[in-house]
Amino acid sequence: MAMQRNMDPKKCPMPVQDPQVRRNNFDEVALGYTYEMAVNEARRCLNCKNKPCRSACPVSIDIPAFIERVANEDMEGAYAIIAQSSSLPAVCGRVCPQEKQCESKCVRGIKGESVGIGRLERFVADYHREHCTEAPKMPAPNGHKVAIIGAGPSGLTAAGDLAKLGYKVTVYEALHLAGGVLVYGIPEFRLPKVIVQKEIDNLKAIGVDIETNMVIGKVLTVDELFEMGNEAVYIGSGAGLPRFMNIPGESLKGVYSANEYLTRINLMKAYKENAKTPIMHSKSVAVVGGGNVAMDAARCAKRMGAENVYIVYRRSMNELPARKEEVEHAEEEGIIFKTLTNPVEVLGDENGMVKGMKCIEMELGEPDASGRRRPIEKPDSEFVLDVDTMIMAIGTSPNPLIRSTTPGLETNKHGCIVTDGEDGLTSREGVYAGGDAVTGAATVILAMGAGKAAAKAIDEYIKNKP
Repeated sequence: MAMQRNMDPKKCPMPVQDPQVRRNNFDEVALGYTYEMAVNEARRCLNCKNKPCRSACPVSIDIPAFIERVANEDMEGAYAIIAQSSSLPAVCGRVCPQEKQCESKCVRGIKGESVGIGRLERFVADYHREHCTEAPKMPAPNGHKVAIIGAGPSGLTAAGDLAKLGYKVTVYEALHLAGGVLVYGIPEFRLPKVIVQKEIDNLKAIGVDIETNMVIGKVLTVDELFEMGNEAVYIGSGAGLPRFMNIPGESLKGVYSANEYLTRINLMKAYKENAKTPIMHSKSVAVVGGGNVAMDAARCAKRMGAENVYIVYRRSMNELPARKEEVEHAEEEGIIFKTLTNPVEVLGDENGMVKGMKCIEMELGEPDASGRRRPIEKPDSEFVLDVDTMIMAIGTSPNPLIRSTTPGLETNKHGCIVTDGEDGLTSREGVYAGGDAVTGAATVILAMGAGKAAAKAIDEYIKNKP
């Protein structure tokens, strides 16, 4: 008997923690589909012949094929299909902006809502983690060595793909824990760290070595990695250098970069009673910026006990770059959006602590180079926002350490490594790069796509070396 398709125009809603409860804890907000929900949602997929969703996935997962397995209740079969393309499925299912990628091309989205591809990927990865007892198989070694700089999504993806081809892969990570932005940037309530750890353990099980506390450019240079017998090096060191606005008062106590604020909370667990690197308990917090990082910082501040948390953004709600779901979750948790507002000065008290933020109202003019309407200051509209903490979430750029210690490595005016496009080859032979170190701050899945492309190019390069 043929399987019955589910023609409901709306996707199955994701169960979530109640906003009044979750704003006081760091547990995961989205609770995941039940088995029945996943099967039912999978049956909304039409299993199109031309697979438009797959073409919009940066790592080219065969989406209709894995969803068809879920619809037929073959969860391990679904996992095997995803695992052919993605090293971090439980991560992607949670933090990928599917609405701008695979789901934006879903045929069901033309007359209703797209299939919940991300929710199904998360379900399959979680089901596999909870039910699979088999250890991953160790690939046969091919006798070649590759070094990877950075254990974030890009480096881990490249490492996984190369290890599966038999390479001896060593990943060098500057921090004391692998995971990059997955452990220091994205909060526990969006991406539980045990899930990240499990994905990393899977990579170690297929032979990936991860060396932590290894700051490349200080402990070892790229040239020394070649001297150690590595035939290629992949730089996936991210963009960890925070940007500031350079307005008066930015050096006052109580002004954080979102990087520092989130790292203290996520990596150093500042929300625990006996935290070794505590964070100030703020009453009123202003987060400057409108992306996912700004939402993460604001929602963390709320959970750290702040009464008032403001998102201060110079354009309107329509231009917010953050994911729609993140904005909705923030609003439900009581975050106040001060849009069309720009800070001009941070005000301090006699002890050098933040006591307010002077802002100016903005209005939108003609579109600028980015295609978004340019914010213009409204005359005589200055006001003071009563805050004791200010968090800057206006973007990051790559740390200059690697480029300053690698002769002949070409970078652009933003400090990003220049590559020849698709395969990530840099101006140095045998040196490849990808992710935020090349693009500047972007998404986890784009970094993974770059790691995947570079792994393929490195394999070709080593195979064809005379």
